[in-house]
Amino acid sequence: MAVIQKEGRDSFVYRERHSLAHVLAQAVQKNFPGVKLAFGPPIDDGFYYDFLLPRPLSEEDFPALEKDMRRIIAEGQQFVREDLPAAEALARIEQMDQPFKLEYARELISSRNLDSLSFYTNGPFVDLCEGPHVDNTRQLPPDAFALHNISGAYWRGDERNPMLTRVYGYAFPTAAELKSHVAAVALAKERDHRKLAAELGIYAISDQVGKGLPLWLPNGAAIRQELEKLAYEWEFKRGYKRVATPHIAHRSLYVTSGHIPLYEDAMFPPMEHAPQSVALTADSPEESFYLRPMNCPHHHMVFAAQPRSYRDLPLRLTEYGTVYRYERAGQLQGLTRVRGMSMNDAHLYVTPDQLKDELKAVMELHRDYYGLFGFTNYYLRLSMWDPNDPKRRSKYVEDPEAWTFSEAVLKEAVDELGLTYTIEKGEAAFYGPKVDFQFRSVIGREFTLSTNQLDFAVPSRFNLRYTAPDGSLQTPYVIHRAPLGTHERFIAFLLEHYGGAFPTWLAPVQVRIVPISDKFVSYARSIEDRLRDLLVRTELDAGSETTGKKIRNAAISKTPIVLVIGGREQEQSSVTVRRYGIEKQESMTLDAFVVMLTAEIGSRGHVKAV
Repeated sequence: MAVIQKEGRDSFVYRERHSLAHVLAQAVQKNFPGVKLAFGPPIDDGFYYDFLLPRPLSEEDFPALEKDMRRIIAEGQQFVREDLPAAEALARIEQMDQPFKLEYARELISSRNLDSLSFYTNGPFVDLCEGPHVDNTRQLPPDAFALHNISGAYWRGDERNPMLTRVYGYAFPTAAELKSHVAAVALAKERDHRKLAAELGIYAISDQVGKGLPLWLPNGAAIRQELEKLAYEWEFKRGYKRVATPHIAHRSLYVTSGHIPLYEDAMFPPMEHAPQSVALTADSPEESFYLRPMNCPHHHMVFAAQPRSYRDLPLRLTEYGTVYRYERAGQLQGLTRVRGMSMNDAHLYVTPDQLKDELKAVMELHRDYYGLFGFTNYYLRLSMWDPNDPKRRSKYVEDPEAWTFSEAVLKEAVDELGLTYTIEKGEAAFYGPKVDFQFRSVIGREFTLSTNQLDFAVPSRFNLRYTAPDGSLQTPYVIHRAPLGTHERFIAFLLEHYGGAFPTWLAPVQVRIVPISDKFVSYARSIEDRLRDLLVRTELDAGSETTGKKIRNAAISKTPIVLVIGGREQEQSSVTVRRYGIEKQESMTLDAFVVMLTAEIGSRGHVKAV
């Protein structure tokens, strides 16, 4: 077991990046008089600041801004904190003519019941800020930061608010670390899943269908199909039972589950329906149906559909269920943040005695999946409740004994498996602790790929019961788990992980057949028919382009296996095999190739380029 100690707010790197955000804002104020300031936080590889600008800012402005930032650093400006009473702080912000800061300050005072606010001043620049910062700008390495990107960002992430200009900067303790990071980012841009998906025909977004609602093209659908097949096989062997449930449900289901009172802002608006058999009046009862944001309430209804005994437990119900969440438009991003998603979801109904073993089995399944795909760069985040949070009664189910037991069992399970993790207080779900599997992709982005949640509260809301050995009725614990996450996020991760060059079993097109002239199309077609009979995704390129161009096209599409067919192959009932990324080609009989290919696909192996 290893517990990760993450950098805190008082670390030098955090304070350096936060301070550079203020230095950037000071430089922007000098070059863009009248600018309105929003937020400027440190982030994983540097910092950003959001501005409402009087005129456009482009990357051509970066050299001038960086020059001014280095001048500010050389001046040795002190970062000075000042705490003002709330009324005086609001008056100062009004005098500064910073409407975004004023809105946020008023909200802070109201929501946190604050009687004062803090400001930081460095040179002529003043900002509403909690800190911390370095003491003096000379502590900031002048050659270890660089501005690198501009994007749009809605104020507070809400598309109804003004669009701001977000300026990003890299920042590291040394120039060497900055240089290494910039080089890695340049290489990683080639693996951005949005770029690869467009090149490989994985998915599309249509404004007429809606933002954040991917249309899976044939190549993307093939990957989804393989992932579902994998999940079905592995879960079946582990005793899971597959179910299928509707995409919508009556409002009452989500009231009982707690989603309506706690999660409604992230749900699509209700569908209202008055039965046609009822004469409509002002008092006519209407039924409200919602697109489901999660599968769990539906699975609870499956559990409740018939009497359950302790002999039936653990009951493991699984479904690739489609769910819908009304993410804000400004937060949508490719496949990693969408509004419609299909989730590798399952719910395990267990007794208290079964809980730890089932949690361990679930996390071992995660580990097996990730080992298959070659994932190694991940850790776990244990999200616990915070009993000292003054808002705990509105954030969590109030059952301290259940929280203590659940968190202890979850931590024991993780410790016994020897997994690396952090502990995050105050990040639990409202109904219990959870485990997030945190990944860093090859392009340097960290995100949650999958989650396990331990639920001790919601089953009782649905009156879920099983008969215990003593004849009493007991409430099961529920484990929510989704090792493969959603198709959307998982396939985005796979695209970046493999650079679009999927192993043969997972590739959208597994074999491309290239006859070198029309004389060999008939033999090539017979190979295609044989492979399709074996359910191998095969395409025949019988076009008029040259053989070299056809082979290059196959390489561009990252097809794992290309069969080149000519006179010798036709005469000898053989094939010449070219693999993606491997220069050496190999000739073998067609029968030998079929045996090799089916074994490779069946074992879900990965032949790596050399």
